[in-house]
Amino acid sequence: MKLDFICEKSYRLSGMPQKIILDCDPGHDDAIAILLAHGNPSIELLAVTTVVGNQTLKKVTRNALSVARVAGIKGIPFAAGCARPLVRTVEVAPDIHGESGLDGPVLPEPTLELDERHAVDLIIETIMSHEPGTITLVPTGGLTNIAMAARKEPRIVPRVKEVVLMGGGYAGGNWSATSEFNIIIDPEAAHIVFNESWPLTMVGLDLTHQALATPEVVARIQQIGTGPAQFVVELLQFFASTYLEAQGFLHPPVHDPCAVARVIAPDVVSARRVPIDIELTGTLTLGMTVADFRAPAPADCHTQVAVDLDHEAFWALIVDALERIGDPA
Repeated sequence: MKLDFICEKSYRLSGMPQKIILDCDPGHDDAIAILLAHGNPSIELLAVTTVVGNQTLKKVTRNALSVARVAGIKGIPFAAGCARPLVRTVEVAPDIHGESGLDGPVLPEPTLELDERHAVDLIIETIMSHEPGTITLVPTGGLTNIAMAARKEPRIVPRVKEVVLMGGGYAGGNWSATSEFNIIIDPEAAHIVFNESWPLTMVGLDLTHQALATPEVVARIQQIGTGPAQFVVELLQFFASTYLEAQGFLHPPVHDPCAVARVIAPDVVSARRVPIDIELTGTLTLGMTVADFRAPAPADCHTQVAVDLDHEAFWALIVDALERIGDPA
């Protein structure tokens, strides 16, 4: 009952459903982000786009379509985007996500047809066909698609309500001592996205390392008793094993749903306004998200960082979304 109360409070605070485009590279936590976005009544999921990142574009796109089948998603366009970073060579993360990018559960064969448009074009067309200030971009992978869209059609920038991305970290990295994976795999794209004029919230490691999938969390999800819930349990079990081996986490941090949760209920993922830029030339600091906390943010600061997570309310949102999804036919 307590979880239900937290969810209801969050929905009341979020108001009307938020229109989002989820740009992702599934990825275990990306898969949970898709399920959260689909199952939450505060979100209107307009499109899902994929980008190279946790695995190759072909693999992550197939994974996204498999997750769509698990969730019973229909009538929403899924489109594949950029297969390599703007400048650099492809770097993937099999030590965390496995060879498929979504190792652990058995992945169902996709039934949803991939949209014929390139993801960049789908992003642009969707934003331009809606009223200004109504669409939030939620990138949870590398920022190649988003940077390409902003460069190809600059008119989208003032039309976007906000960019809420999972990436970066103001206190350190996970792919290097200073840099987080989503940023360092395409730092040039990140530099473009962070320096556009749209409002931007960075949901980085400082926040997502608070989103731990403890045994109590996994048990609560398993109690739901549906196919999608069991799918998430198997995702988390695999994720736990790789995070323990690769990074020494006793319980795995589930990064990407935190960005979706920020859109649903800002009280669950609180943020602080601060200037942020991306390091492109440092020998030891390439891809660092440099947040300047030395003074109060200037009046024209358009970036902020997520700082604190309400752990119980966050997982209540995920449990509630899975319960709403149920067992799709």
